[in-house]
Amino acid sequence: MTRVRLQDSQWTKIRDFLRGDPNAYIGKDEGECRRFVEGVLWITRSGSQWRLLPAEYGRWNTVYKRFARWCDQGVWERMLQHFAGDPDMEQGMIDSTVVRAHPCAAGAQKKRRTGGASLGT
Repeated sequence: MTRVRLQDSQWTKIRDFLRGDPNAYIGKDEGECRRFVEGVLWITRSGSQWRLLPAEYGRWNTVYKRFARWCDQGVWERMLQHFAGDPDMEQGMIDSTVVRAHPCAAGAQKKRRTGGASLGT
């Protein structure tokens, strides 16, 4: 999958939102925070495992821990609500319509065990 890149106008809106959120830490390097947000977008759009996050977004475990912390603190939910009515942010926000599900979550046939003795007998 190609690199996920926010448009500068999208990043400006996200950055301004994050500056006003008490639980979102941007830090001194806004470029690092932008890479983090783009890394999260890459994961959600690709449906990939965190360990497969390309190194250009940072260390996968660091990105994951920050993502999880923002989840616990409600940052992502507030951001989605904030930008829900902004058509310019359509490609910058993730909701359940663009997140890939594992095939079994989408109703795929499950593997059945055939033959052999049953357990517990």
